[in-house]
Amino acid sequence: MPTPASGRGFLWLGLVLSSVCVALGSETQANSTTDALNILLIIVDDLRPSLGCYGDKLVRSPNIDQLASHSLLFQNAFAQQAVCAPSRVSFLTGRRPDTTRLYDFNSYWRVHAGNFSTIPQYFKENGYVTMSVGKVFHPGITSNHTDDSPYSWSFPPYHPSSEKYENTKTCRGPDGELHANLLCPVDVVDVPEGTLPDKQSTEQAVQLLEKMKTSANPFFLAVGYHKPHIPFRYPKEFQKLYPLENITLAPDSEVPDGLPPVAYNPWMDIRQREDVQALNISVPYGPIPVDFQRKIRQSYFASVSYLDTQVGHLLSALDDLQLANSTIVAFTSDHGFLMRTNN
Repeated sequence: MPTPASGRGFLWLGLVLSSVCVALGSETQANSTTDALNILLIIVDDLRPSLGCYGDKLVRSPNIDQLASHSLLFQNAFAQQAVCAPSRVSFLTGRRPDTTRLYDFNSYWRVHAGNFSTIPQYFKENGYVTMSVGKVFHPGITSNHTDDSPYSWSFPPYHPSSEKYENTKTCRGPDGELHANLLCPVDVVDVPEGTLPDKQSTEQAVQLLEKMKTSANPFFLAVGYHKPHIPFRYPKEFQKLYPLENITLAPDSEVPDGLPPVAYNPWMDIRQREDVQALNISVPYGPIPVDFQRKIRQSYFASVSYLDTQVGHLLSALDDLQLANSTIVAFTSDHGFLMRTNN
């Protein structure tokens, strides 16, 4: 893992990103674009506060922890909606789901709710070059199949080419065959294209930083990382950081008595994975076997550490390009991830 630089002068904003637009709006209006600060927004998919900076003693996240140690760390921030698309639309527009009318994956707010501006759109309209790498808006109809282009971005958003293999048979199972599994530690040289989406996103983001170093305009660069979203497809060396004997089980794993069925999530997306199907778990309340529970938590934590190295590479590039002192960094997740046995 790369060692984080000790002198990073970053501002770390956490989840409540609507404040970014307010705080920086006054600054961009007060200064010309030649002395305005750059913005690097890092969005992580399904990242719960399983990080050292939030007191987790098991998870290894040195780069994110280093960033947090020089930053404003939110201890009481909440997702507006525990689903990718409505959460991202909410904090990228600064409006609640009741206003965007998005609670799922089935509508585009500009058409169904209102032509609300986004944070990157605001910066674009105020002289910034705005760029999107990876998963920033949720893809599909909720961002008009364009990641809200051209409103939010100066250039077409970048999506890693290896993203298309995320849910395919690229996981080597104990039988030696390839499967579409939930748990998918891989040897990167053996996967299609010899890379993974988040590695590609980091490389693209670094290239954009190199180009923007000599730009006359400030930049707003949003980088969206896929992990630790399922499937847990990550370089296998990170699994070794978390021996199964060190993995504890969730303390509140039982389905509460009298739970209304509407309040229960039967995690159908996880059930579709081949390794989970092989467990023959009953629907909807069947518990996951204890040994597989540990493996899920192991792979989630390993995915977080893999993500942490990508964040480290990105922030190191910001340092190496001498952009750190002129760049505000905001780091957030769209929402968390339940790791109980029954949902």
